[in-house]
Amino acid sequence: MQENKHPELSTFNLQPSTSIKACLFDLDGVLVDTAVYHYQAWKRLANTMGFDFTEEQNEQLKGVSRVESLNKILAWGNVEKTDAEKEELATLKNSWYVDMITKMTPAEVLPGTVDFLQAIHKAGYKLALGSASKNSGIILERTNLAHFFDEIVDGNMVTKSKPDPEVFLKGAELLGFKPDECVVFEDAVAGVEAAKRGGMKAIGIGEKSVLTEADVVVSGLDKLTVKDLEAL
Repeated sequence: MQENKHPELSTFNLQPSTSIKACLFDLDGVLVDTAVYHYQAWKRLANTMGFDFTEEQNEQLKGVSRVESLNKILAWGNVEKTDAEKEELATLKNSWYVDMITKMTPAEVLPGTVDFLQAIHKAGYKLALGSASKNSGIILERTNLAHFFDEIVDGNMVTKSKPDPEVFLKGAELLGFKPDECVVFEDAVAGVEAAKRGGMKAIGIGEKSVLTEADVVVSGLDKLTVKDLEAL
């Protein structure tokens, strides 16, 4: 359970007037955009092995674990590594990535995020993070978002990557709600699939032509209100 650093957020004991009681959020691309840091770190790693890594390829890594991402990148570069070498490479990439995200500030929170989180908290919804990132705690602290979440489930707590629904089912369990009482906010196809496989509603953050399985698709949290949750 996360310590509430903003007690004023706990003064509301309302119950949502809807079947949806809890909101589960992916991190990257929904609340903050750390894709650029992942890209820079993966590109640097690829370059050290003698090949390049494009932004288009980086898009294919959304919602994918660090190990699976590395396997994809090695395949794109036609490079073979032992399991021990892969572990070293993943650790090296992560050290570069962490160095960058530790310099993040609240200014890097995506538009409308704080207002929307405040609104749904005030309306009585419970909030959890459901992210594949093992560095989500650092990012939430650096961007001053940690206090919004009742529970945080990240890559340190689960063993299966999206589209497996484990991360979201764990979040629902910790919050004390059934899957059909939860809605997931995701920007990745794999994340939306995970939500649906877990029996949850899904709000896609991105393009309708890409997130075709989501119940609702918007360009960002700045386009959402509490009424949108009540309409699910």
